[in-house]
Order: sequence, then C-alpha cells, then structure tokens
Amino acid sequence: MPTGRTISLYLLLAIFALSSPLSAAAAQDASALPEGTPNMEKIVQTAGRRALGEFAPEFAHFNDDILFGENWNNGDIDLRTRSLITVIALMSSGITDASLRYHLENARAHGVTQKEIAAAITHAAFYVGWPRAWAVFNLAKEVWPVDTNDPGTGDTAMRRHAASMLFPIGKPNHAYAQYFVGRSYLAPITTQQVGICNVTFEPGCRNNWHIHHAAKGGGQILVCVAGRGYYQEEGKAPVEMRPGDAINIPAGVRHWHGAAPDSWFSHLAIEVPGEHVRSEWLEPVDAQSYAHLK
Repeated sequence: MPTGRTISLYLLLAIFALSSPLSAAAAQDASALPEGTPNMEKIVQTAGRRALGEFAPEFAHFNDDILFGENWNNGDIDLRTRSLITVIALMSSGITDASLRYHLENARAHGVTQKEIAAAITHAAFYVGWPRAWAVFNLAKEVWPVDTNDPGTGDTAMRRHAASMLFPIGKPNHAYAQYFVGRSYLAPITTQQVGICNVTFEPGCRNNWHIHHAAKGGGQILVCVAGRGYYQEEGKAPVEMRPGDAINIPAGVRHWHGAAPDSWFSHLAIEVPGEHVRSEWLEPVDAQSYAHLK
C-alpha cells in the first residue's frame, strides 16, 4: 500500500494541478506516454517531434528532451512512483479520457497493484472530488480486473513480495502448471533478441526436473530478483539463491529450481540463443528431499 509519505506527495501534485493551468491537448495526447522497458532502460520519447516537430519544434523539444528525456529519467523518484503521481495529477485536473487509461496501464506496468491504485484514488477523492474518482475508477477497473491471483488482491505476503522488486509478478503460469508443484506466475519482460521472463514461485513451489536441449549454444541464465529459492543440478547439492545471485545453466544439464519452503521467490529466466532449442520436462522433485531444505 502507498505510505503516508507517498500519499502526501500525490496530494501535493493534485493541489498543484487544481491551481495551475494544464494544456488539455498535451494531457490528452496518448502518444505522450514514455516509451521503453519499465525500470530497465532509459526512457526515450519521440512523440513530440513526430506530432509537432515542424509546427512547434520548441514545444516538441521540451516534451521529448526535457519532460521525458530529463524529468522521467531523473532517478530521484522511481518510475513506479512517477506513474502513480501522473495518474493522480490527471485525475485532479479532470482528465479522464483515453489518455488517462494509458497512464493507468503505465502505472500497472511499473508494479502498481489493484489495491494500491484503489487506495490512492479513494484518498485523492476527498481532496479533488468524488465525481472525478468515479470516472477514474471506471477506467481503472478495466486495467486492473479483480482477480484473486493478482498480487494486488492476493495475500499480504504476496503483495509484500511484489513490492520488493522492480519487475511485475505477472499472471498465473497456467501454460506450464503441469510442470510445477504449487503456484507460479510468469511476466514476460522482453521477447526480442534474447527472451527474458520474470518467474515467481509461491513458498514451496518448484518446477520439475528438466533439461534445456540445443544442437548449438542454448541453455539458460537465472538471476534472482526477490525472495529466496534454490537451484540444483543432478548429482550436486542444492544452491541457495538470493537477490543478485546468478546461475548459468548450460544446455543438456538436468536441473530444477524453485522457492524455499517458507519464502516467495522470483528470478529472471534469460534464454541463451541457440540452434534447435527445446525443453524436456521430467519428473517432479522428490518431496522428501525438498522437505529437507530450509
């Protein structure tokens, strides 16, 4: 949930927006959203020059180079907080059209949960107006459908885990559920050049023994981003993984990985490019052996 300090910051933005003129044309331009991968690389914006480069080049420069090029990339406030501030600023200014929806989606992409957006809108409603809150909620419900598997509506431990990392938990990993013991979640980070996904395991969840095959190259790299878990190769002792730990898995190695019995666990799964790559899923990890892990 947003802290009192964070909510105060949102309200300062709301009061400022209510007392200051805002260019409706700029606020309603859906293309004014920052481009790039959330929290991973520098935001690069070209919407101003595309739309107004010839008509208003100075405005385009301020939009692309100053607002987004410098302000959005200022590390003093993280992108998650900036996204939520933007939503509250638009709400307080009465901007509740399609452009707000884009910023709501941007906030969710940067890790704002359903519980947090509902709390922020409700709190701001007392200061900027009840009708505006209704309008924003109607859009927010489409962006954050209520789902008991969503980290924003899940248990406290799950929400705490989601808030502890830069990457989203994602959606329930139904496609590979048959190869996991317990619930897992999958959030694709990028599918271009090198595939990267954030995989999250609930406490006690682990995948089956499996092998990444490749005629040439291939394999996988795991980078722990939150929580605590384990990786084990056949014939070797389990290796504990904590945030920042990385595991290189060559092609052809039989292994498994998953959460510790008492901790949520998330890792980036980085697919190493190769020829004729495929994954072979095998039997589950022996429950008795797993139970000995701490």
